[in-house]
Amino acid sequence: MFQAFWVSSPGSWALRQPACHCDGKQATWKCGFVRTIIQHPCLRHDPKGPGKARMLKKIQICLCCFFVSGILYEISLLSSCFFSYMPMSKHFLTPEQVLNVGKSIIFLETTERLEPPPLVSCSVESAARIYQDRPIILFMKGLTNDTVLDMNSSYTAFSLLSSMKNVFIFPLQMETVFQNTPLLQWYNRVVPEEEKNWVHVSSDASRLALIWKYGGIYMDTDVISIRPIPEEIFLAAQKSRFSSNGIFGFPAHHKFIWDCMENFVLKYNGNIWGNQGPYLMTRMLKAICNLTDFKGTEDHSCKNISFLNPQRFYPIPYPAWSRYYKVWDKPPSFNLSYALHLWNFMNHNRKVVVAGSNTLAEKLYKAYCPTTYKDLIEKVKPRDFTHSDDTA
Repeated sequence: MFQAFWVSSPGSWALRQPACHCDGKQATWKCGFVRTIIQHPCLRHDPKGPGKARMLKKIQICLCCFFVSGILYEISLLSSCFFSYMPMSKHFLTPEQVLNVGKSIIFLETTERLEPPPLVSCSVESAARIYQDRPIILFMKGLTNDTVLDMNSSYTAFSLLSSMKNVFIFPLQMETVFQNTPLLQWYNRVVPEEEKNWVHVSSDASRLALIWKYGGIYMDTDVISIRPIPEEIFLAAQKSRFSSNGIFGFPAHHKFIWDCMENFVLKYNGNIWGNQGPYLMTRMLKAICNLTDFKGTEDHSCKNISFLNPQRFYPIPYPAWSRYYKVWDKPPSFNLSYALHLWNFMNHNRKVVVAGSNTLAEKLYKAYCPTTYKDLIEKVKPRDFTHSDDTA
């Protein structure tokens, strides 16, 4: 099990498990994300007569009716069904409690840093805005269960993300993540210090395990969401006949992801960049599908998996990645895209968004992560942010 960790904020969510003690026994009612929790009174033998007992029973029935009405009202509100909250600073949600809600958007930070750079913040914020009825989870390897960070943290981006009502930030505990998957045997024998591409490889493994266990959508931390993805089961084509692993979505316990984890271990070679990532996804997809070239903007489908056109996430291919940081006479509309991958792994010169530069990236920040733009771009002098190493 994950251990509980939560960043406290005025809008933080918590589960309460009220208990009612009767004759030494404890009856516990567990609930999901609901706003109203009621402790029902316990009826005891009253030597003065049954009148008081009947009155208490009527009160209990009234309370139950009120409680059920509240539940029905909550269910009528889609977002509230998942994300009603009670501000409780002393209660914490575990990753399982959030992930088990389903349909999470998962991001990973497999470096040790605690200050998310502006691009990471933009990726998480844009997802939180596009998917307001879904949990947005950022797992950070640099966090531990002893780390105390909140909205007043000196890390501006951390505070910014923590304040968003559907964003959760948890420690990334790999040994726990890999439990009950084929990846655990690999993790137990690998020596991270001797691995050439450990930051990438550990991220490749973690995303597979998390999506297999809980389902949802995985996104790299340099993916800016611009509209909802309509598919539940999908891989993203980086180009014809080649799959990315920078963004994909599957329900929990899908066979394709399990097969990918087995192949990850069987064909492991950490010295080859991408062997456990996009090349893994591509060879596993080719094993079950006859991949063909994209002729236009159509998507392909095979074995209930949608193989989405490169236009959906990669309208600007990686050789042209720097165009995101240039001024366009007429910026593209990206009408065919669900999200944009900014190829941060290619950004060796650490190009950043600068306020007033009028670059394409600046326009994207303004449109899809305005809080990040305001707090981390406009208010902050240009800084040498280290680029995210877990993106491609």
